[in-house]
Amino acid sequence: MLLNAVVKNLSYELVKGDLHIEVSSIACDSREAVPHGVFVAISGFTVDGHCFIDKAIALGAAAVIVEKDVPVEADVTVLKVADTREALACIAANFYHRPTEQMNLIGITGTNGKTSTTYFLKSIFEQTGTTIGIIGTIGTVIGDKVFKNKNTTPESLQLQHIFSEMTKSHMKHCVMEVSSHALNLNRVAHSSFNTGLFTNLTPDHLELHNTMTEYFEAKAKLFDMTTDYNIVNADDEYGRILIDRLRGRETKLLTYGIEEAADIYATDIDYFADHTLYTVHTPRGSTMIKVNLPGAIYVYNSLAAIATAYCNQFSLQQIADGIEAVESIKGRLEVVYQDEDTKIIVDFAHTEDSLEKALTTIRPFAKGRIILVFGVYAADGESGREKRRAMAQVAATYADFAVVTSDNPKEQDNNMIIREIVEGIEAHNGAYEAIVDRRDAIAFAIAISRKDDVILIAGKGHETSQMIGKTEIPFNEAEIVREIKGDKDKRALR
Repeated sequence: MLLNAVVKNLSYELVKGDLHIEVSSIACDSREAVPHGVFVAISGFTVDGHCFIDKAIALGAAAVIVEKDVPVEADVTVLKVADTREALACIAANFYHRPTEQMNLIGITGTNGKTSTTYFLKSIFEQTGTTIGIIGTIGTVIGDKVFKNKNTTPESLQLQHIFSEMTKSHMKHCVMEVSSHALNLNRVAHSSFNTGLFTNLTPDHLELHNTMTEYFEAKAKLFDMTTDYNIVNADDEYGRILIDRLRGRETKLLTYGIEEAADIYATDIDYFADHTLYTVHTPRGSTMIKVNLPGAIYVYNSLAAIATAYCNQFSLQQIADGIEAVESIKGRLEVVYQDEDTKIIVDFAHTEDSLEKALTTIRPFAKGRIILVFGVYAADGESGREKRRAMAQVAATYADFAVVTSDNPKEQDNNMIIREIVEGIEAHNGAYEAIVDRRDAIAFAIAISRKDDVILIAGKGHETSQMIGKTEIPFNEAEIVREIKGDKDKRALR
């Protein structure tokens, strides 16, 4: 493809060189530069791509895009732009022939519920024989292939490549989790969203956004990018702010909820230990819904999926069948072990709101104690300390006993993190044990459990690794639980 086609719709200054050159690829990591490629110099949080321009050129890059005044002596084309992240999104979309314009793209944003909602939607589509791609926390799904993502929402270059692969596989639909980081860092710029969905907003990622207002404004950017529908949770405080902002726009607005007046809403909700029943009401009629997951959070998540499916013209019967077909969602209140004495559940809950919802969902059906195993993933500064205190308060309030342990400490002081959590639990008179090694913490929880107790292991959910320092260590909690229980059962038989 000619460079002038790659930079179509991009605002730039031609510093030197020729736009009528053939380019073979795009890279934003100098190590991935190839002959006749374009290198985009990104100013990252820890590394500045402008420092590696010479390396990219040495590997054959024929064109360089910069946002700083840097001297480039080599005989290559140099373009200067205001924001290289936005430029990367633009040229990546062009290079892959703007694939999102060839599909129905659904973007889901919010603090909690994104992954569950995508899987409810996937099931609804597939019940009718319609294939849909997924991009999100659990990975990228194209047909029967699953790929791991480095981030919930990949960098724009990888993202446009994924979209392109979906169109090559004749997928006409894609549902994507859109993170606040992705919106702030222009990863989804130049993607054409048909539908935007807002689930909720609770404290998270404040080390990046500083305040809840900044966090909300990052999420709200998605709804300036949609063409067909905006779907919003009317029961959420920030959802109501967003609804007021979106009224009167050309993009149609649809609301959902339980408590506030909404276009799509649930009544006659019956909660059980392993499922939930309710009646959903839509402008086209009402029907009974069975969700094979317990708790109000999955009423909300299924309502979000129902509202989106409704906008995509599915019938109520197709929607009900699709929701009921979801037997479980990996790492979301997933029962990984159960016998006559104990139930062990793994859940991704890693914010105070999601942890509270998980614990309060389990409480009505726990005949014995709730034993919680949890940590708080590494976060710098006061926002990290606030998060640890908030999570500790939830643990002390809603669990009978907490085992405080590690959760992706990365390069943070693990002992300090655990100490701050413990101080928070003590401040609220909670019962606890602190065990640094997460496997040992799980084993301890299992060892102290009694008949009818429920163990909730929170924070990692579907994840199968633990980040200690810069090392990624395999850590599959479902497998670990079964190993520990197997060893315990063998000892009991001796």
